[in-house]
This record gives sequence, structure tokens and C-alpha cells, in this order.
Amino acid sequence: MSSNPVAETVASLMPRARAELTELVAFKSVADFEQFPKSESEAAAHWVADALTAEGFQDVALLDTPDGTQSVYGYLPGPAGAKTVLLYAHYDVQPPLDEAGWTTPPFELTERDGRWYGRGAADCKGGVIMHLLALRALKANGGVPVHVKFIAEGSEEQGTGGLERYAEEHPALLEADTVVIGDAGNFRAGLPTVTATLRGMTMMRIQVDTLAGNLHSGQFGGAAPDALAALIRVLDSLRGKDGTTTIDGLTPDASWDGLQYDEEQFRADAKVLDGVELIGDGTVADRIWARPAVTVLGIDCPPVVGATPSVQASARALVSLRVPPGIDAAEATKLLQAHLETHTPWGARVRTEQIGQGQPFRADTTSPAYAAMAEAMAVAYPGQEMQYAGQGGSIPLCNTLAGLYPHAEILLIGLSEPEAQIHAVNESVSPEELERLSVAEALFLRNYAAS
Repeated sequence: MSSNPVAETVASLMPRARAELTELVAFKSVADFEQFPKSESEAAAHWVADALTAEGFQDVALLDTPDGTQSVYGYLPGPAGAKTVLLYAHYDVQPPLDEAGWTTPPFELTERDGRWYGRGAADCKGGVIMHLLALRALKANGGVPVHVKFIAEGSEEQGTGGLERYAEEHPALLEADTVVIGDAGNFRAGLPTVTATLRGMTMMRIQVDTLAGNLHSGQFGGAAPDALAALIRVLDSLRGKDGTTTIDGLTPDASWDGLQYDEEQFRADAKVLDGVELIGDGTVADRIWARPAVTVLGIDCPPVVGATPSVQASARALVSLRVPPGIDAAEATKLLQAHLETHTPWGARVRTEQIGQGQPFRADTTSPAYAAMAEAMAVAYPGQEMQYAGQGGSIPLCNTLAGLYPHAEILLIGLSEPEAQIHAVNESVSPEELERLSVAEALFLRNYAAS
């Protein structure tokens, strides 16, 4: 990185950043309070609130959102007449999944092979630290040239929409000229990238019932309808032979005309086992950024260990559908529900329940904010030109903000490049990415203020 005062300041702050991220990762802030204590999320929220207060933010508040979680808000005034920028991250995290699969404990930040490992290190507690680093660097080099609103969400990973509904009920709170969402990631480590599109998402629970109770498979199997088998059939109907998502009425053949994703690189990033084929058709970018994608997230059925020779009376599953820009998530939800009900075999009783939903998002990359970010990233990543990519994940708040503030410019950056393995075991963050993106964000705020 070429020498400049902002970059030098960020570099000097990296030991502090690691110490703070260690503290923040230690909170088991999974916003599923049936699995993890609510007190862990509350403690993480207080940590963020204290950090904002220490940086001179005003009106720092823990916002009780309608889904029973808390978002943290603060306001840092800038010069008179300056533009307002909203900085977003979330402090809640995904469950650690199989803790035995982690090389080091998931809630202990651990350095290994030049990366920092821990749940939320990249997604998105690292984003909280990135914003703080950028602001500290500016304060040490002439001051923050814009008004800053900071919001840290407490339930983004659950998709329960608490902050979206709170924002709709308090529309002036998050109003800004530009929004920087720190919850995306570079296309690959070292390649500066803004995310131009996000797929939306809907989640649906399906339950299939066939019998009043389980039956002995030797006495009744062969004629008695098996609820688990019926569920497997209906779930299988969601994909074609090549793995393409095939939901009745949903178009699966859109294409992506931007940055492409080399298939072999994708196989390596996704850690696909040798000999196992990728699913779907078209380019990798088509499949992960431009087309709908269904995933079975979980099935409730007897585990193998302890299973009895029984015909199952009931079974249920949780299904996720990622929805690309150009498709309305509410309409996709209706199509998914109708498909599940239509394809349930043998007249089995089927119940579906929508769990969460978020609309897809497409940014205006021709705006002045994007020009300011491109200039900043060129400094933070010497010799590299800012790229535009899609992201298969969903950030429902983007569409809420776009609807509330249609003139606001929305940029998506962050630390979730492929090596980060977010949502998986052994999630990690690259400290080099954290440093460079913090520099880029600081320079962006300076460039944007002057634009």
C-alpha cells in the first residue's frame, strides 16, 4: 500500500483492532434465543454502544426492534452543511454449526496462517471494526468530513426483519445521502470489489403428515404412506436432473453480464470434492448471482443413531430460496408455496409456513458515490481497479433503505471474500483486507465529502 497518512494511521491501529475484534467475537451473539442466551446478544450490543460513545458519537441508543432484538445507533456530527453517510454492519452471527469441526474454538479469535479465525470475524463483527478504523484514521488526519450515522443490526442473520420494520416506523432515523453497507466482500482477497446486486431470499417451513402415529415398518411398510419419503419426494421436485432450481412458474435462465467467476476457481473457493460436479447450467456467475437458487437448510426426522424400524408419521424441512434482481420476492414465495403443496405425493397433508423474506437489490453504479469509492480503492489497493460483482446472499435492509430514501446512494463493501468461509466452520478474516478496506472507506468518506 502506497504511503499516506490515513494508511499509516490504520496500520498503527491494527493491534487495537485485533484486540477489539477478539472481545467482540467472544460474545455468542446468535439471535436465535432458543439456542443461545439473549444476554450474549445484549452484551454484544452494549459493547458496540460503548465503542460508539468512546468515539464521540451522540444519541447512542439501543433500539428495541419488533423482532425482540436490539440494533445499536449513534450519530457523529460533521462540519456544517456536510453530507450524511450511514455506516451499517451487524453484530449478530450465524451459529457455529459443528463446534468439533472448528480447528480452534469458534468464539475465540485465533491467528493461524496469517488469518484471524472466529465466528463473525468477517461476517460481520469485522465490519463493525472496519467502520471504527476508518473513522479513527480520519479523526487523526484532519477530522471526519461528513455527518455519520452508525447502525449495527442485531438479527440480520435470522432474517426476521426487526431493523427493517423499525426503520419504516422511524423513517427519519437512518436517512442519509449515502449508505455504506459493510456486509459484503471482495470478489477475491486483494481485488477491490463493490457488490452491485444482491439476491433476495424467502424461507419456508414445510411439514408433511400421513399417519396418526409411527408404525412398525415390518407390519405396515409397503402400504402405509411414509411422511419422510413424501417429504423427500417434494424436496427432490425443487431441482432438475442437473441440479437447476425448478420451481413451477419461476424462470431459471437469466444471465450475468458483469465480472465472471472462473469455474475452477469457484470449485477451489467452494472446496468442492474431486469428482463431484457443480450443479445447474450457464456460467457460474449466472448461477450464483442472476438466477434463483433453492437450498434445503434442514430436515426434522429421526437421526441414524437410535433410529427404530418405523414408518414415519410426520416430517418437516426448512427451505431457502434465493431470489435474483428482477423477481419479486413475495411472488417467488407464493410460487414456492404452491410448488411444495402441488408436488406433495399420495394426498399427504402438507402445511407450509413462511419464516422470513427479503427483496433482491440492484445498486446504481453510475452515482458519484461509486466514483468516490473507485478512487479510494485505487489508493488502498495500488494497481487494482475497482470491480463490480454480484452476491448470492441477501441483505433485506438494502431494499428497505432504497424504498425509504430513493435518492440515497448505497454501496456494499466488506470482508467476506471467499477464503473467509462465512457461515461455515473455521470462518476467518484477512487482517490485510481489514486494513485495506478501512483505508478505502476512510478515503471514500473524504472523497465523497469533496464531490
